[in-house]
Amino acid sequence: MNRPSVFKRPLRAVALGAGLVLLAATSSPWAAELSAAQLAQLKQKLTQNLPDFPPIDSAQTTPMPGLIELRSGNNIIYTDPKGEFVIQGNLLETKTQRNLTEERMDEINQIDFASLPLKDAVVWKNGNGKRRVVVFADPNCGYCKRLEKDLQQVKDVTVYTFVVSILGDDSKVKANNIWCLKDRTQAWRDWMLNGAEPAKAFGMCATPLQRNNALAQKLRVNGTPSMFFEDGTRLPSAAPVNVIEQRLTKATAKVGGAS
Repeated sequence: MNRPSVFKRPLRAVALGAGLVLLAATSSPWAAELSAAQLAQLKQKLTQNLPDFPPIDSAQTTPMPGLIELRSGNNIIYTDPKGEFVIQGNLLETKTQRNLTEERMDEINQIDFASLPLKDAVVWKNGNGKRRVVVFADPNCGYCKRLEKDLQQVKDVTVYTFVVSILGDDSKVKANNIWCLKDRTQAWRDWMLNGAEPAKAFGMCATPLQRNNALAQKLRVNGTPSMFFEDGTRLPSAAPVNVIEQRLTKATAKVGGAS
Protein backbone atom coordinates (compact mmCIF):
# COMPACT_ATOMS: atom_id res chain seq x y z
CA MET A 1 0.00 0.00 0.00
CA ASN A 2 1.54 3.30 -1.03
CA ARG A 3 1.54 5.95 1.66
CA PRO A 4 2.61 9.59 1.33
CA SER A 5 5.56 10.90 3.28
CA VAL A 6 4.62 12.55 6.55
CA PHE A 7 7.66 14.79 6.45
CA LYS A 8 7.42 18.39 5.27
CA ARG A 9 10.66 18.21 3.32
CA PRO A 10 13.24 15.52 2.43
CA LEU A 11 15.27 14.23 5.34
CA ARG A 12 19.01 14.64 5.51
CA ALA A 13 21.60 12.70 7.52
CA VAL A 14 19.14 9.92 8.24
CA ALA A 15 18.38 6.46 6.89
CA LEU A 16 15.04 6.88 5.13
CA GLY A 17 13.47 4.28 2.88
CA ALA A 18 10.21 5.50 1.36
CA GLY A 19 8.47 2.38 0.21
CA LEU A 20 11.24 0.22 1.67
CA VAL A 21 10.19 -3.35 2.50
CA LEU A 22 11.56 -4.79 5.73
CA LEU A 23 11.58 -8.54 6.25
CA ALA A 24 10.90 -10.11 9.61
CA ALA A 25 10.71 -13.84 10.23
CA THR A 26 10.30 -13.58 13.97
CA SER A 27 7.04 -14.38 15.75
CA SER A 28 7.69 -12.43 18.96
CA PRO A 29 4.81 -10.46 20.58
CA TRP A 30 3.71 -7.44 18.61
CA ALA A 31 3.32 -4.60 21.04
CA ALA A 32 4.93 -3.35 24.21
CA GLU A 33 4.44 0.34 24.82
CA LEU A 34 7.59 2.30 25.51
CA SER A 35 7.78 3.95 28.91
CA ALA A 36 7.17 7.68 29.21
CA ALA A 37 10.88 8.22 29.78
CA GLN A 38 11.85 6.21 26.70
CA LEU A 39 9.28 8.03 24.57
CA ALA A 40 10.47 11.44 25.78
CA GLN A 41 14.06 10.50 24.99
CA LEU A 42 13.14 9.38 21.48
CA LYS A 43 11.14 12.54 20.82
CA GLN A 44 14.03 14.70 21.99
CA LYS A 45 16.58 12.90 19.83
CA LEU A 46 14.43 12.89 16.69
CA THR A 47 13.28 16.50 16.88
CA GLN A 48 16.81 17.64 17.76
CA ASN A 49 18.19 16.12 14.56
CA LEU A 50 15.04 16.56 12.46
CA PRO A 51 13.19 19.79 13.31
CA ASP A 52 10.42 18.92 10.82
CA PHE A 53 9.77 15.49 12.32
CA PRO A 54 6.00 15.06 12.83
CA PRO A 55 4.53 14.91 16.35
CA ILE A 56 4.71 11.43 17.89
CA ASP A 57 1.53 10.17 19.55
CA SER A 58 2.87 6.85 20.82
CA ALA A 59 5.70 4.35 20.44
CA GLN A 60 5.88 0.58 20.82
CA THR A 61 8.05 -2.39 19.96
CA THR A 62 7.49 -4.55 16.86
CA PRO A 63 8.08 -8.23 16.12
CA MET A 64 11.39 -7.25 14.49
CA PRO A 65 14.04 -6.99 17.22
CA GLY A 66 15.38 -3.48 17.62
CA LEU A 67 12.67 -1.85 15.50
CA ILE A 68 10.34 0.67 17.15
CA GLU A 69 6.97 1.72 15.73
CA LEU A 70 6.15 5.41 16.04
CA ARG A 71 2.57 6.50 15.55
CA SER A 72 1.99 9.99 14.22
CA GLY A 73 -1.66 10.71 13.55
CA ASN A 74 -2.80 8.18 10.95
CA ASN A 75 0.76 7.28 10.00
CA ILE A 76 3.39 4.79 11.10
CA ILE A 77 7.12 5.48 11.06
CA TYR A 78 9.87 3.14 12.25
CA THR A 79 13.04 3.93 14.18
CA ASP A 80 15.70 2.24 16.28
CA PRO A 81 15.69 2.45 20.11
CA LYS A 82 18.13 5.37 20.06
CA GLY A 83 16.33 7.36 17.37
CA GLU A 84 19.37 7.40 15.11
CA PHE A 85 17.65 5.98 12.04
CA VAL A 86 14.19 6.45 10.54
CA ILE A 87 12.35 4.28 8.02
CA GLN A 88 9.07 4.80 6.18
CA GLY A 89 7.78 1.66 4.55
CA ASN A 90 6.05 -1.69 5.03
CA LEU A 91 7.10 -4.29 7.55
CA LEU A 92 6.53 -7.79 6.14
CA GLU A 93 6.65 -11.06 8.05
CA THR A 94 8.29 -13.55 5.69
CA LYS A 95 6.94 -16.68 7.39
CA THR A 96 3.31 -15.72 7.01
CA GLN A 97 3.73 -13.11 4.23
CA ARG A 98 1.62 -10.73 6.32
CA ASN A 99 1.97 -7.00 5.80
CA LEU A 100 2.22 -5.99 9.44
CA THR A 101 2.28 -2.29 8.65
CA GLU A 102 -0.96 -2.52 6.70
CA GLU A 103 -2.58 -4.47 9.53
CA ARG A 104 -1.52 -1.83 12.05
CA MET A 105 -2.75 0.97 9.80
CA ASP A 106 -6.16 -0.71 9.61
CA GLU A 107 -6.21 -1.03 13.40
CA ILE A 108 -5.13 2.56 14.03
CA ASN A 109 -7.54 4.06 11.52
CA GLN A 110 -10.54 1.89 12.37
CA ILE A 111 -13.84 3.70 12.93
CA ASP A 112 -17.32 2.81 14.17
CA PHE A 113 -19.18 2.55 10.86
CA ALA A 114 -22.55 2.29 12.60
CA SER A 115 -22.06 5.72 14.18
CA LEU A 116 -21.70 7.56 10.87
CA PRO A 117 -24.58 10.00 10.19
CA LEU A 118 -25.60 8.47 6.86
CA LYS A 119 -28.55 10.87 6.59
CA ASP A 120 -26.00 13.52 5.64
CA ALA A 121 -24.73 11.53 2.65
CA VAL A 122 -25.73 11.37 -1.01
CA VAL A 123 -26.85 7.78 -1.58
CA TRP A 124 -27.05 5.47 -4.58
CA LYS A 125 -26.88 1.73 -5.07
CA ASN A 126 -26.18 -1.02 -7.58
CA GLY A 127 -27.93 -4.39 -7.48
CA ASN A 128 -29.25 -5.45 -4.08
CA GLY A 129 -27.08 -2.86 -2.29
CA LYS A 130 -26.24 -5.26 0.55
CA ARG A 131 -22.59 -4.22 0.74
CA ARG A 132 -21.96 -0.69 1.98
CA VAL A 133 -19.14 1.79 1.54
CA VAL A 134 -18.78 5.40 2.63
CA VAL A 135 -16.87 7.89 0.49
CA PHE A 136 -15.67 11.38 1.38
CA ALA A 137 -15.48 13.37 -1.84
CA ASP A 138 -15.04 16.94 -3.01
CA PRO A 139 -17.06 17.83 -6.13
CA ASN A 140 -13.97 19.37 -7.75
CA CYS A 141 -11.65 16.46 -6.97
CA GLY A 142 -10.50 14.70 -10.15
CA TYR A 143 -9.62 11.47 -8.33
CA CYS A 144 -13.09 11.50 -6.76
CA LYS A 145 -14.66 11.65 -10.22
CA ARG A 146 -12.55 8.73 -11.37
CA LEU A 147 -13.53 6.74 -8.27
CA GLU A 148 -17.21 7.53 -8.87
CA LYS A 149 -16.89 6.04 -12.36
CA ASP A 150 -15.07 2.98 -11.05
CA LEU A 151 -17.71 2.39 -8.39
CA GLN A 152 -20.33 2.01 -11.13
CA GLN A 153 -18.69 -1.36 -11.90
CA VAL A 154 -19.10 -2.68 -8.36
CA LYS A 155 -22.10 -4.98 -7.94
CA ASP A 156 -24.52 -5.18 -5.02
CA VAL A 157 -23.25 -2.10 -3.22
CA THR A 158 -24.75 0.98 -1.59
CA VAL A 159 -22.51 4.04 -1.77
CA TYR A 160 -22.88 6.82 0.80
CA THR A 161 -21.01 9.96 -0.22
CA PHE A 162 -20.26 12.65 2.32
CA VAL A 163 -19.72 15.68 0.11
CA VAL A 164 -17.04 17.98 1.53
CA SER A 165 -15.46 21.23 0.37
CA ILE A 166 -11.73 21.04 0.89
CA LEU A 167 -10.79 22.54 -2.49
CA GLY A 168 -12.22 26.01 -2.03
CA ASP A 169 -15.31 28.16 -2.40
CA ASP A 170 -16.43 26.69 -5.72
CA SER A 171 -16.58 23.26 -4.11
CA LYS A 172 -18.78 24.73 -1.37
CA VAL A 173 -21.15 26.27 -3.94
CA LYS A 174 -21.40 23.02 -5.93
CA ALA A 175 -21.89 20.90 -2.80
CA ASN A 176 -24.70 23.11 -1.52
CA ASN A 177 -26.42 23.37 -4.92
CA ILE A 178 -26.32 19.60 -5.41
CA TRP A 179 -27.78 18.93 -1.96
CA CYS A 180 -30.61 21.42 -2.40
CA LEU A 181 -31.84 20.07 -5.73
CA LYS A 182 -34.92 17.85 -5.70
CA ASP A 183 -32.94 14.80 -6.86
CA ARG A 184 -29.57 15.33 -5.23
CA THR A 185 -28.37 11.85 -6.14
CA GLN A 186 -28.96 12.42 -9.84
CA ALA A 187 -27.40 15.88 -9.64
CA TRP A 188 -24.30 14.43 -7.95
CA ARG A 189 -23.90 11.66 -10.50
CA ASP A 190 -24.58 13.99 -13.45
CA TRP A 191 -21.77 16.23 -12.28
CA MET A 192 -19.25 13.57 -11.23
CA LEU A 193 -19.84 11.21 -14.16
CA ASN A 194 -20.79 13.55 -17.00
CA GLY A 195 -19.55 16.98 -15.98
CA ALA A 196 -23.06 18.46 -16.06
CA GLU A 197 -22.88 21.59 -13.91
CA PRO A 198 -25.41 21.40 -11.04
CA ALA A 199 -28.21 23.91 -11.41
CA LYS A 200 -28.51 26.64 -8.82
CA ALA A 201 -31.12 25.61 -6.30
CA PHE A 202 -34.08 27.93 -5.80
CA GLY A 203 -34.64 29.17 -2.28
CA MET A 204 -32.68 28.47 0.88
CA CYS A 205 -31.83 24.94 1.90
CA ALA A 206 -30.15 23.62 5.04
CA THR A 207 -27.22 21.46 3.95
CA PRO A 208 -24.97 19.12 5.93
CA LEU A 209 -21.78 20.53 4.38
CA GLN A 210 -20.48 22.06 7.59
CA ARG A 211 -21.18 18.86 9.50
CA ASN A 212 -19.53 16.79 6.77
CA ASN A 213 -16.41 18.93 6.86
CA ALA A 214 -16.28 18.62 10.66
CA LEU A 215 -16.77 14.84 10.42
CA ALA A 216 -13.95 14.57 7.89
CA GLN A 217 -11.67 16.49 10.24
CA LYS A 218 -12.68 14.31 13.19
CA LEU A 219 -11.90 11.14 11.23
CA ARG A 220 -8.62 12.64 10.03
CA VAL A 221 -9.58 12.57 6.40
CA ASN A 222 -6.60 14.43 4.99
CA GLY A 223 -7.56 14.19 1.33
CA THR A 224 -10.25 13.05 -1.05
CA PRO A 225 -11.41 10.54 -1.95
CA SER A 226 -11.32 8.52 1.26
CA MET A 227 -13.33 5.34 1.68
CA PHE A 228 -14.64 3.57 4.79
CA PHE A 229 -15.98 0.01 4.91
CA GLU A 230 -18.45 -1.70 7.25
CA ASP A 231 -15.70 -3.36 9.27
CA GLY A 232 -14.40 0.10 10.16
CA THR A 233 -11.35 0.02 7.91
CA ARG A 234 -10.47 2.75 5.45
CA LEU A 235 -8.78 3.34 2.13
CA PRO A 236 -7.29 6.85 2.23
CA SER A 237 -7.22 7.28 -1.55
CA ALA A 238 -8.75 6.11 -4.81
CA ALA A 239 -8.19 2.44 -5.60
CA PRO A 240 -8.75 0.03 -8.51
CA VAL A 241 -12.07 -1.82 -8.67
CA ASN A 242 -10.46 -5.14 -7.76
CA VAL A 243 -9.04 -3.66 -4.55
CA ILE A 244 -12.42 -2.17 -3.63
CA GLU A 245 -14.04 -5.55 -4.27
CA GLN A 246 -11.51 -7.25 -2.00
CA ARG A 247 -12.12 -4.77 0.78
CA LEU A 248 -15.90 -5.07 0.46
CA THR A 249 -15.69 -8.87 0.58
CA LYS A 250 -13.41 -8.74 3.61
CA ALA A 251 -15.67 -6.26 5.40
CA THR A 252 -18.80 -8.28 4.65
CA ALA A 253 -17.19 -11.41 6.06
CA LYS A 254 -16.17 -9.58 9.23
CA VAL A 255 -19.55 -8.06 9.99
CA GLY A 256 -21.45 -11.20 9.01
CA GLY A 257 -23.49 -9.41 6.39
CA ALA A 258 -23.04 -12.32 4.04
CA SER A 259 -24.00 -12.88 0.50
